[in-house]
Amino acid sequence: MSIRHTRVVSARGAHLRRALLAGAALSCLAAMPQAAHAQDMETDEAAAPEEQVIIVQARRQNETLQEVPVTVTAIGGDTLSRYNIDQVADVVSRVPTLNVQVGGSGSGGQLSLRGVGSSNISAAFDSAVAFDFDGVQISTMRLVQAGFFDVEQIDVLKGPQSLFFGKSASAGVFAIRSADPTSTWEVGGAASYEFEEDGYIVQGYVSGPLTDTLGMRVAAQFNDVDEYVVLQDGTPAANGRFRGLKNIVARGTLEWQPSPTFDANLKVQYVRNETDGAIQHSDLFCGANGVADPITLLGGAINIPGGYDCNAFDQRYFLPDTAPPLAGGVPTPSAAAGRNGVPFGETDVWFTRLLMNWDITENLTLTSTTGYLNLDAVDFDNYSYGGLLGPGVPGGVGTSDPVNQLEQWTQELRLASDFEGAFNFMLGVFYEDRKFVFDTAQQAVNISFLGPDPVTGFTYDWDRRQDTDTEAFSVFGSVMIDLTEDLELSGGVRYTDEKKTAVITVPYLHTFLQGPGFVSPGFNSGPIEFSDDNFSPEITLRYKATEDINVFASFKTGFKSGGIDNSALPSNSLSQAATSGDFSPLIFQSETTQGGEIGIKTQWADRTFTLNATAYYYVFDDLQVQNFDAVAVQFITLNAGQVTSQGIDLEANWLTPVDGLSFSGNLSYLDAEFTDTFITSGGNDLDGRDSARAPTWSGNLAFDFVTPISDGLDFGLNGNMIYSGEYFTNEDTRNDFIQDDYVTFDASVSIGAADGTWKVSLIGVNLADEIWVNTSAPRPFLPPTGDDLIFTQNRGRQVFVETRFRF
Repeated sequence: MSIRHTRVVSARGAHLRRALLAGAALSCLAAMPQAAHAQDMETDEAAAPEEQVIIVQARRQNETLQEVPVTVTAIGGDTLSRYNIDQVADVVSRVPTLNVQVGGSGSGGQLSLRGVGSSNISAAFDSAVAFDFDGVQISTMRLVQAGFFDVEQIDVLKGPQSLFFGKSASAGVFAIRSADPTSTWEVGGAASYEFEEDGYIVQGYVSGPLTDTLGMRVAAQFNDVDEYVVLQDGTPAANGRFRGLKNIVARGTLEWQPSPTFDANLKVQYVRNETDGAIQHSDLFCGANGVADPITLLGGAINIPGGYDCNAFDQRYFLPDTAPPLAGGVPTPSAAAGRNGVPFGETDVWFTRLLMNWDITENLTLTSTTGYLNLDAVDFDNYSYGGLLGPGVPGGVGTSDPVNQLEQWTQELRLASDFEGAFNFMLGVFYEDRKFVFDTAQQAVNISFLGPDPVTGFTYDWDRRQDTDTEAFSVFGSVMIDLTEDLELSGGVRYTDEKKTAVITVPYLHTFLQGPGFVSPGFNSGPIEFSDDNFSPEITLRYKATEDINVFASFKTGFKSGGIDNSALPSNSLSQAATSGDFSPLIFQSETTQGGEIGIKTQWADRTFTLNATAYYYVFDDLQVQNFDAVAVQFITLNAGQVTSQGIDLEANWLTPVDGLSFSGNLSYLDAEFTDTFITSGGNDLDGRDSARAPTWSGNLAFDFVTPISDGLDFGLNGNMIYSGEYFTNEDTRNDFIQDDYVTFDASVSIGAADGTWKVSLIGVNLADEIWVNTSAPRPFLPPTGDDLIFTQNRGRQVFVETRFRF
């Protein structure tokens, strides 16, 4: 570890490192008297109640949550259905320091954990929190928009996980595991109506054995929300006062086990997502001057009133259609053609995964995971986030119709041993081939206010396309050595080699813009290349103090590849690169992580009470950041100098002596800050400032209660309280907007059959109707003195009535 990484970054950092050492000592002391008691009881994991044994795959193999030396929050399918959680953004209620943003024209979403994440603006960034779906790492955040259902379990792995999950896991992993075929025939379904947003969900599944060796499961869900986004009164929008949302998700699973030594599991999923625009819950904050700043175009020659009411937390959004002079004449081919400037969004995703396990010998298993993803997404919206030319006349500008097309193949092979002796290993190889297209017509100058293109009739400034090919190869190996019966040493290293090649073309440029300061129509950059390789080692020591107490300490590293920015505009950074012939300013460097954690996982009182704690300290170098210059209307991609994330996570579960009553909770202390020089696009040095989306304290407290009220009839009552402390919402200045601390609640009440064949529930999500800011950024097209901000926010209160059946 370099001197740079070990310097004292703050008084809080020094205190935390002392806490790490003290915590390790206290953990060992706490374990000593319990060891003899556990031996007398002669308990083992098999004796625990089935509902207490949670299986996770944090090291690419089945291990119990309490024994794996990784900090994991596991959320079971029952909990997800109990609160109608079917969106990635809703999982934040159970995982402190997890922040999710949905929507936008770039990556389509953002995951951040412990104050570290990747920009949602650029689709060129891989996510620092890897999105793992059924064992396949997905390289696009567009799936964050699509929702999920029929899920067996969600695991959130905290801290770098590069050894087992490879690139793009520098801050953690968000893993979804869908349900598999059942051993007996089963049919189930659910239907719910939501009152606040006027939406409904219908879902169902059929599962069972086709033969003695072949099982199947078919599941589907349809979600239709009429009032997903409510527009401010007087918003000129052809879609009316509301923006809606529709989702169709269908999945088929086949599981085949022709012999005791071989099994295969095939999953095929299709997702169709439709919206009335890419912008969702994004409101405008009018800054210190308290007024809606005008939309300033063409150097101040045109000023359009903003039109929004400056109430940034009333859940009423001013999202007008495109201004008439800009609405027609979309460069072809475009799905936006003929829609007269009315926002929309359409996403189609095909996902396939084939998992095969072959016991080569009694002690060696070969696992193959093949993944395929095909995404075709297009949306259309106005990124002025306002604009009113007159009563009832829309003034939306900054219009864009980004097309995101992705085809991704991945293949992983793992060879794992299961020897009875002290030594076991896992060897693996991974390959990814990815082709990504980002093609968009844009109105950044909005020159067609002076007139449409006299040659083509198009009203857009340009059409810009970037094709990026990625090829990644990695090999990894890990070993597990039982130094004693209770002491395990494990570790390994992954080597990654990644290459990216991008070609940027500008097929069309408005005639009025052709000349100095812009690339020429027909521009072709030629190949722009990026390559990097990395070794990511990891080592962990785990001590099994008793059957119910495990203590571990880990040193971990992480890696997230750099690449070629796809946000460069023909009027700014791209034209500068074309003039000089140097495209290196479009390249951003790889992000790396180094640090460690210590943890203790304990169960008490016959395993009815669980208490787990982890203290961690990680340094992120060259954090990939993208900011926005609202006056120049230009995205700025850069690497932040350094972010240090340190803190303590606590997790507890209690099965009380009262039949059917249990409590669970999480508490997180987080200190994440910039700890080296980081000069932002505005010239500000953020060294010493807290990282964005990093509340010092956050947590949740939940209870679940089920009791019989008559023969065969159960009553259920569930509740969850969520707390988050204040945090910065952007990474641009030293006084970016700060989200205040907040508290909200989820709850459900139900009546159903004791055997689970039916249940009727009333479910409330975000009952306090609390609205918070996930990210903020300057509103595009600000005048030089403007200070308005875009807030991306969460959904408001939702109240469902739901019925479920299973037989």
